Order: sequence, then C-alpha cells, then structure tokens
Amino acid sequence: MLTLEDVWKIYRIGNLEVHALKEVNFEVDEGEFIVVLGPSGSGKTTLLNIIGGIDTPSRGKVFFRNTDVTALDEEGLTLHRRENIGFVFQFFNLIPTLTAKENILLASELVENPRDVDEVLEIVGLKDRAEHFPSELSGGEQQRVSIARALIKNPPLILADKPTGNLDFETGKKVLKYMKGICISEGITFIVVT
Repeated sequence: MLTLEDVWKIYRIGNLEVHALKEVNFEVDEGEFIVVLGPSGSGKTTLLNIIGGIDTPSRGKVFFRNTDVTALDEEGLTLHRRENIGFVFQFFNLIPTLTAKENILLASELVENPRDVDEVLEIVGLKDRAEHFPSELSGGEQQRVSIARALIKNPPLILADKPTGNLDFETGKKVLKYMKGICISEGITFIVVT
C-alpha cells in the first residue's frame, strides 16, 4: 500500500542544515496498525506530513498504491489527500458551533462516496452524543469525533498525529483501542505517531 524509498527532509536555516528525516525506508501493507515512537523533535510529524502529501521530501520517493506521490502536482496532491487519507490531529480541530454530527458531515462533503454518518458515529461509540457540541463532550469524545470525521471519507489510510497528546493516560489508551479496533474491523490502515 505505502512505500517510502530513501526519504530525506532537510530544513535549511541560513547556513544551518537540520536533518528531520534521513534515509527513511519502509513499507506498510493494507490493514496494518503502525505506531511510530520517538522523542520530541525526531521527525515523526514531518514523516506523517510527507506520507500525507502535506509536505514534500528533500529527496526520495513516496509511493501510495503504486502511485509516486512525490511526482504529483498540487491538484494531484489535493485529490490524493481527499480520496486516500484521513487525518486525526492532537488538537481535535472541531468547529465549536457545529454538533458532533455536523463536524463529521463537513468532511463528507469533500468526497464522492462518503460513509453514512450514523454508521461512523456507531463505530466510535458516539451515536448518543451526535447532537452535542464540542464543549459538551469530554476530551476522549472529541477525539473520537475527530476519528469519525476521518472515517466518514472512507479512506484506506488514516494518519494520526499524537492523537492522545491532549488526553489523560486512561482516556488515551481507550482512544488507541478504538483506533486499533477500527483497523481490525474495517481493514483501514493506521499510522499513529505518539
């Protein structure tokens, strides 16, 4: 599904070069649940941004289902992100004036064949909280809305950047368990940075 070949990311600040990624090579198969661990500043978020087509490598190639993502133009990258990638962020990025259901439905407008909103609410265990606003939800519930927002697009790959970073330990474990369960039951590939 996903292959990275000799991926580098070098940031240049004046005469200084910062190597965020250096010679990254790996493959991810359909339906895998991958966790990327490392200390702060080790390039984990940069890696997700490159996989998701938000950033480009300084050199190397990223292939998604045999398509060279690094060769896509801006329009191609936008289509790739829209159709193939679901994003879950550390900060939930929910619109406070929309209900949980409305926040999820907003993402469904980006794709041709979205999943049913009630189905994804059921998958993340929030069907009874659909009409609640983010301020009426716990941190774990807000993160599950974010996961549902990624799921509604029906992507083959979900990238989660520190999805438990704003949650207490126990709630964080529950959110990871939900994601792992979705991976198994739905066959969606997850790459989680934590």
